[in-house]
Amino acid sequence: MQYTTIMGSLIFALCAATALPAQEPPQPPTEVAKPPVAAAPAQPALAQASPAPEKLTLKEGSDVNLKFAQDLSSKTAVEGDSINLTLDQDLKIGDTVICKAGAKAVGTVTHSKKAGMMGHAGELSMRLEYLLVGDTRLRLRGSKGKEGQGKEGTAVALTVLFGPIGLLKKGKNIEIKQGTPLAAYTDEIYVVPGPK
Repeated sequence: MQYTTIMGSLIFALCAATALPAQEPPQPPTEVAKPPVAAAPAQPALAQASPAPEKLTLKEGSDVNLKFAQDLSSKTAVEGDSINLTLDQDLKIGDTVICKAGAKAVGTVTHSKKAGMMGHAGELSMRLEYLLVGDTRLRLRGSKGKEGQGKEGTAVALTVLFGPIGLLKKGKNIEIKQGTPLAAYTDEIYVVPGPK
C-alpha cells in the first residue's frame, strides 16, 4: 500500500514536470539604448558678433569749403570750360573725416563775357558739378537751397555769380586768383560706404 502511494506520487511528479514548459535560464536584463544627447544649438553668429555700426550719412545741403585750383578770368574763360577746384578743409561727419582737404572738385563755366568799351565790366558765372570722394562723385551746388534744375533734370544747376562777393570791378574783367575760397553745398545725401 505504501509502495503504491510512493509510485503514484512519482508518476504524478513526472507527469507534472512534463506538462510544465521548459524554463530557460534567466537572461541578464538588456540595457535599453539611450537616445543620443542632443548638442546644444550653436549660438547665431550675429549674437556673438558686435552689432554693425550705424552708417554715416552726410545730409543734403551740408557745407563744403572749396578753393580755386587755377586762375580764372572773364577775358579768357569760355562757356563749357572746366574749372578746377580743391577741397579747402576736411569734410567731416561729426569727428569722422570722409574726404580730406585737397580732394578734387569740378565746376563748369556757364557764362563769360570780357570787359567791353564804355566801362562795361566783364561777366563770369559758373556751375558747381561735383567733389571726388574716393571713387564717388558727390554732386555740389552753390547755395544752401535748390534753385532750378540742371540740363538732365536731376542735378541742380545753380549759377554762381562772382560780382556780389567783390570780384567784379567796374570796367574791368573779373579776375579770380588761384586759392580764392568758394562756399559750396552738397546737392545730394551721401552715405559713407562701409568697409569691404
